[in-house]
Amino acid sequence: MMRKFSLLFAGALMGAASVLAVSSGGGMIQANAAGSETYKQLSIFGDVFERVRANYVEEPDEKELIESAINGMLTSLDPHSSYLNAEDAADMRTQTKGEFGGLGIEVTMENELVKVITPMYGTPAEKAGVLAGDLIAEIDGEEVRGLTLQDAVDKMRGPVNTPIELTILREGADKPLKITIVRDIIKIQAVRYRAEGDVGYLRIMSFNEQTFDDLQEGIQKLTEDIGEDTLKGFVLDLRLNPGGLLDQAINVSDAFLDKGLIVSTRGRDERDSRRYSARPGDLTGGKPLIVLVNGGSASASEIVAGALQDHRRATVVGTRSFGKGSVQTIIPLGENGALRLTTALYYTPAGVSIQGKGITPDIEVSQTIPEDLLGRDLSRGESDLRGHIPGPEEDEKGSGSIAYVPQDPAEDDQLGFALALLRGEKTDPAFPPDPAKALPN
Repeated sequence: MMRKFSLLFAGALMGAASVLAVSSGGGMIQANAAGSETYKQLSIFGDVFERVRANYVEEPDEKELIESAINGMLTSLDPHSSYLNAEDAADMRTQTKGEFGGLGIEVTMENELVKVITPMYGTPAEKAGVLAGDLIAEIDGEEVRGLTLQDAVDKMRGPVNTPIELTILREGADKPLKITIVRDIIKIQAVRYRAEGDVGYLRIMSFNEQTFDDLQEGIQKLTEDIGEDTLKGFVLDLRLNPGGLLDQAINVSDAFLDKGLIVSTRGRDERDSRRYSARPGDLTGGKPLIVLVNGGSASASEIVAGALQDHRRATVVGTRSFGKGSVQTIIPLGENGALRLTTALYYTPAGVSIQGKGITPDIEVSQTIPEDLLGRDLSRGESDLRGHIPGPEEDEKGSGSIAYVPQDPAEDDQLGFALALLRGEKTDPAFPPDPAKALPN
């Protein structure tokens, strides 16, 4: 069932997500030779650059000037085209691979210190005695205060088998603790799963290289633990998922489908259009399925939701998704990083563009917002991004909705509604979906 494609990526970008393809620089990207007027404009750019370099009040960083100029050109096209320098390109590869050299802790920032949310089981941090709630004050003797969370995370990552010393403030400890940890390969858990009584709950955190394998493991384990005869169905939670690798989105869709188109892409050149279809084999054996989406569900998440919705394989519950439906091609530039360029739009099996519109749930269920978050802008949508490409299906409603999921499942209205549907405690005409209304295959 697992397929291999060119690296197609739908990763987080400016609060959105993108579907990306990698080009080696030949064949896939073509352009006509620049005309004389274009060269004249490039000459103006060169002249301005030289004036800035020679006369600006302070000596500018020439590399930063050029990178900013390139990014200015690309971001003037749309919010998702950009230049990745060598460091950014390497970081993107790390994210898509889903594993890196590190410690194995989930962290946040609190009072200018790095707070450990939880050490992952079996990782170097957990084995070294790092505990949830620990505050990291120093990394290899350097104070954390003044660093951004990303800076701190970058310092904790590094080559496998290299040591790092953390100075930790722990509640109840008389003095700071110094813990030395040896980095190891950390695999990001792409799919988290648990039994909700007689229902299997699968939450896809990101679409990286581990996603399909994690999903397959989750379906198998939940089926065994709950019991196939007892299992009422599955909830596939795509809320707050900004995207990831497109081939993984296709494989996730394929995991629940026996046949039919999953997604297609269309560019300026019809020769670059692509169609991706499912192969026989539903990993759940056709068990009932509900997909949860909200304003934080983007791109790869929308591909999955759209495919399962159009084929009437699942009922989509929640609020309108982000609406990120454009394809970015990643063009490697050797040691100089990579170019991320929008080259196409993707379409659901019904031929509908998600760009600027999003996936509309079959059953709209809003999430209660806690009092301390009332008044804050929690809504996310592609149609709100300045300079976004207007989608063929975009309307005055736009895309997106509130992107919020409570940490306590007991307070999760959308999940509670999905569980009640699967157990027959609630009914709705949209569940189960009508196979007669599915697309012809």
